[in-house]
Amino acid sequence: MASLNIPATMKAVLQPDKHSHKLTLSEQPVPVPTHPEDVLVKVHATAPVKGELDWAVWFPDFIPNSKIPIPGQDLAGTIVSAPPANSGFKTGDEVYARIGAARPGAAAEYVLARVPELAIRPRNLSWAETAATPISALTAYQSLFTHGGLDPLALSGDKAAQDKNSKVRVLITAGAGGVGSWAVQLAREARAASVAAVVGPKNVNFVRGLGATEIIDYTKESSGDWVAKDADSREFDLVFDCIGGPSLSQSWYAVRDGGSLISVCGIPEDSRPQDVKKEVHSLFFVITPLGKDLDVIRGLLEAGKLKPSIDSVVGFSEFAEAWDKVESGRARGKVIVKVSNKE
Repeated sequence: MASLNIPATMKAVLQPDKHSHKLTLSEQPVPVPTHPEDVLVKVHATAPVKGELDWAVWFPDFIPNSKIPIPGQDLAGTIVSAPPANSGFKTGDEVYARIGAARPGAAAEYVLARVPELAIRPRNLSWAETAATPISALTAYQSLFTHGGLDPLALSGDKAAQDKNSKVRVLITAGAGGVGSWAVQLAREARAASVAAVVGPKNVNFVRGLGATEIIDYTKESSGDWVAKDADSREFDLVFDCIGGPSLSQSWYAVRDGGSLISVCGIPEDSRPQDVKKEVHSLFFVITPLGKDLDVIRGLLEAGKLKPSIDSVVGFSEFAEAWDKVESGRARGKVIVKVSNKE
């Protein structure tokens, strides 16, 4: 199929000053593929990520000064230019992806994605639900399976993998959050022995509905205090921390000696309490944008085994309110920005 009619310019959200969260709507040239794996995608929806407006300051080694500062690393859209030969994609394919943070994001009418990042989007999801998925689901998936030691073959029904996972107790902090809610579902589908979630009282029923088997109400006690009541039965083999700070420190008391502590919000060793002497596999990591992982997630979504959580959906002109809400921490689930009116 030939490339579709593509305009010369597009509307795009810009962050003019990396030291400020103020965003503006601008007119930008439609990007032109320059990398051998570049694919031009018409954006239908994107989603803000908490903290992304600070990435250029926090991670200067990873975010080049030459980057056009368009936010929005979650992409749901349609391929409009012919992809590279043998890429597995074609013009007109409906796709989703996590755009690499070093490149301009999807808060624009068009964006360049790269073949390894892309996956065909789940057929049973709306565009808003599709945009709610990539970053959060990839973060949860790679935390539990790539780095946390759960066997991903369990997700496709492999009995040996399910038996292996059935010996693993999992704790997820911020279990009702954008990443935590995916992690609860994935740990459940992986047949973990127990899936515990740290949440506030208003989210207890929500995470139970996702598959949490044990609840720690952080307004009543810390995860460390909860475990200390019966350490022999309550310690966790795998703790996935989605908050950082005091939560990450408490996670050291919750993980067993020889267990794993994975965080996407801080380096665990920097938060290790002085009185914790246990040997733990601890890791801070940044997700890798992999379409092959999104393919696994798509299969689970199409089978009805996972579901995205959406806080709200706003139009493109309301982009500033969307980022403000996400940065405030008030959203339960993803805030979606509809870039086009296609559903």
